[in-house]
This record gives sequence, C-alpha cells and structure tokens, in this order.
Amino acid sequence: MKAPRSASFPIGFVIAGLLLAQVLNSIAGIKPASPFTDHAVLQQQMPVPVWGTATAGEKVTVEFGGQHQTTTAAGDGTWKVELDPMKASMDSQIMKISGDGGEAPVVLQDLLVGEVWICSGQSNMDFTVAKTKKYAFAGVNNEAQEIAAANYPQLRMFSPQWTKAYTPQTTVAGVWKVCTPENVPEFSAIGYFFARDLQQELKVPVGIVTCTFGASTAQSWIRREAIAANPKLRPELDAFDTKVKAFVPPTPEQTSQWQAQVDAAKAAGKRPPRNPYADPVQDQHNPTVMFNGMVAPVIPYAMRGVLWYQGESITPPKELYPLWNETLIKDWRSLWSREFPFYFCQLAALDQPSNTPQVRAWQAEALKLPKTGMAVTIDIGDKKNVHPKDKQDVGLRLTKIALAKTYGREIEDSGPVPGVVTVEKGTLRVQFSHATGGLVARGGPLKTFEIAGADGQFVPAAATIDGDSLVIQSPTVSAPVSVRYAWANYPDGCNLYNQAGLPAAPFSVQAGK
Repeated sequence: MKAPRSASFPIGFVIAGLLLAQVLNSIAGIKPASPFTDHAVLQQQMPVPVWGTATAGEKVTVEFGGQHQTTTAAGDGTWKVELDPMKASMDSQIMKISGDGGEAPVVLQDLLVGEVWICSGQSNMDFTVAKTKKYAFAGVNNEAQEIAAANYPQLRMFSPQWTKAYTPQTTVAGVWKVCTPENVPEFSAIGYFFARDLQQELKVPVGIVTCTFGASTAQSWIRREAIAANPKLRPELDAFDTKVKAFVPPTPEQTSQWQAQVDAAKAAGKRPPRNPYADPVQDQHNPTVMFNGMVAPVIPYAMRGVLWYQGESITPPKELYPLWNETLIKDWRSLWSREFPFYFCQLAALDQPSNTPQVRAWQAEALKLPKTGMAVTIDIGDKKNVHPKDKQDVGLRLTKIALAKTYGREIEDSGPVPGVVTVEKGTLRVQFSHATGGLVARGGPLKTFEIAGADGQFVPAAATIDGDSLVIQSPTVSAPVSVRYAWANYPDGCNLYNQAGLPAAPFSVQAGK
C-alpha cells in the first residue's frame, strides 16, 4: 500500500542524508573534464577552455604554460576557465588544477600545444590501423610497415569509449595516447594518416579526437534541440521518443528465444534477425544517441576543425540526408561558437546499394556551406568490401584540403570540377576548374563516361582531353544535352585526374547549366 501524501521520513534519516551528501561532495575532489588527461594536445592560437567539476563554491585554479586562471565552482559543482591563446610547443608541459578545499591538486603530465582535429562518423572513420578486438576486419595496406614506422611522439589521439545515451552526458571514458608502434594499431586509420601527414608538414604537435561508431547515421550525431527545431526532421525524433517510452527490457526467456533464432540463421548461412527486444537508445541509427554519449562530453574542447566520414547508413526518407548533414554542420558550429572547417569524405566505389551516385551527390551538397571541403574516394574503393584498406590516400587528400583551405598553403586540394558545358557539332565540351596543367587520363583512355539526348537515355561515350576541357561524344547520340561520369555504385575504371594526382568526383551535368 502506498503511503499517504502527507507521510514523511523520520527527521533522522533526512539529517543523515544531508550529511552524507555533504561528505560525498567534499570527497569528490577536483575532476577535469574527460578530454583532459595525460598526453593531451591543446589547440594553439585560440582560447582554450578547461572545465570540470569540484565541490560547489570551491575556488579552482588552472596553471599551464605560465598562466594562472581562477574561477569558482557553481552550485552544481561545475567550473570552467579559459586559457589565453598559446603558441605551438613540442615541449612537454604539465597542467596543474588545484582547489582551496585542501585536496591534492590534479597534475596532468606531458601536454603539448599544437593542432587539434575531431574525427567523426561511422565505421570507415572508426576503422583502425590494424585488426584489434574492437575491429576484427580492420587493417590497412602495408599494415606491418605502417605500424613499425609509427613513432611520432608529437602525434596523439583521444578515442572516447563507444557510448550511446538518451540525454547529453558530461563525461565519457577515454585517455590520450601517444603515437607509438604499440599504440597505433587501435588508432583511427584515417585520423592517424591525416595527423601524420599534417604534423610532418606543419612541424607542430597534432591531436585527434575520434568520436566514431560503426553504422551510425548522421542524425545520431545531432543534438535534440537542433532536430526538434526543424519540422522536416522532428518526426524522426518524435518516433524515437515513442520507442523509448514503449521499451520494456526482455525477459530471459525472450532473450533465449531470440538467441536461438540467431544461432539457427548463422547455421543456415543466413543473415541473423534483428533483435526485436533491443533498447532503442542503444541503436546507433536513432537520432541524438551518439551525440549525447560521445560528442556532448567533449564540447567545447578547443580544436581547429572536423573531419567527417559517414553516408553508408541512411534511414528513410533518404532524400532528407542533405538536410541532416547541413543541420549537423551548422549545429556543431553553433555549439563551438565558431564557423570551423568541416571536411568530409565522399563515399568510395562499392557494388552495394548503400554507395549510390545519388548518395554521393547528396554528400556533395554540403559544399554549398562555407569552409567545407570534400575528399573524393571514388577511385580507391573495393568492389565487395565497404571498408577499403587504402586509408593512406584518404588521409592524404584530407590533409591537402586542410593545408590549402585552413593553413593557406598554395597547393591543389581538389580533383577536376566540371563547369560550363557547351554543345559543339554533336559533341559536348565540358570545361573544368582545378585542372591546372591540364587533365589526366590515368592508365589509359578515359572510362565511365555517358551522354544523353533530350530523351534522357544515357549511353556509353568517348571522352577526349583538350587542355582543361573534355570533348565527349557517342555515334548513337547526335544531339547530346547531358553528360555524366562515374555514375554507378561501382564505376569500374573511372580515371579522370588532374596533374596533382587528385581524382574527379562523379558528376552529372547538362549543357547550358
């Protein structure tokens, strides 16, 4: 029987509870936020927030690089200071965080100042340098040689523990690790190769924060408020909330029955059924769950920009995918209060319905936003493997984009980009930007070109290089109006490049547009 509303606990219990809360609060001590561990890399040339928890009302001082920043912990125990902009430094330094409550200060060892980038997305960004317990199917080209050579003490990576949550978390497990042959096998391969190439070029420390999870959707990395504010996106959030409210943990019998179905499917060589009793919060396809668990705890860690590789996992209605991407970019920028660079990977070639020309076109729409760049990977896919092992070229292409767009280096950062299309006596001429020095057909005649007339029926076509233009024709189309390139899930043999060795992205364009 429930107690009447007027019932109360004995006063002794109340007092004891208050005293216990005070004791727990007093012994909590000063705790820096999750990204602040030994071996961390702090961002150069911009203010660096440092935050954490302490006893409410406690005076907290952060000392680093000759700076002393002091604040008072709020009523909920949270505190934050901001270090003034610093120059890059390869000198190992300590950060001391102390309070006036008498407890021992927190001392973080071996911190550097340099460039910090966040890597996020699904499994191709999470994909590690070598096969590990985390990724049995990982491992890059020339894996043994890459691991043996990975001795870069000024390169560090912070990899938060895979975490999904229904509400934003304030902490996430993880530590910064120095790049050594012993540590690098568990590093994000793309993050590692990007950081390695960038560090060698800039000659400053580079830190990578990897917030990644396999098969995660774009919306899983977006916070609730941004989704709820858009009437086109809100229905998916509402549907997720309904699932969460209706979720009932399975009984042991239900779990046993489902496991038997899984075992039977595996024995028959069939795809195992999805778990009908799964917690929707632990489904990486649902909105907000990855943001809440892995991104929220690292905001507002000072960083230069974001690298993103996601797109194989798209939930219906798929035509909303460009809007999800745009929402993510804009909202993350609002959360960091900066229009930081956001560079992403276009999907590689793959003979599967996930990697379609339409998805790649949707990804490219993000280029309409300022300070974005796209690394094209159409030429380094694997026909049957959604996880191609050539992560070196992916990292290098992202590095070239960053060097050109973020660090002001005068280098080519993009493959050929189609511009004006004109009709010339039964042929189409396509002019290209990013074709300095002329276009290149790598390994033989150009392939995977198609043209169409007014009927929209595309047929194979021959393409000939003429400086920074292509002349494209087919004997079966006398009045062409459209041309497309590499327009297939797996466009075998696509080979249009520029002199810088960067590939053209798949495209479909019309004359006069």
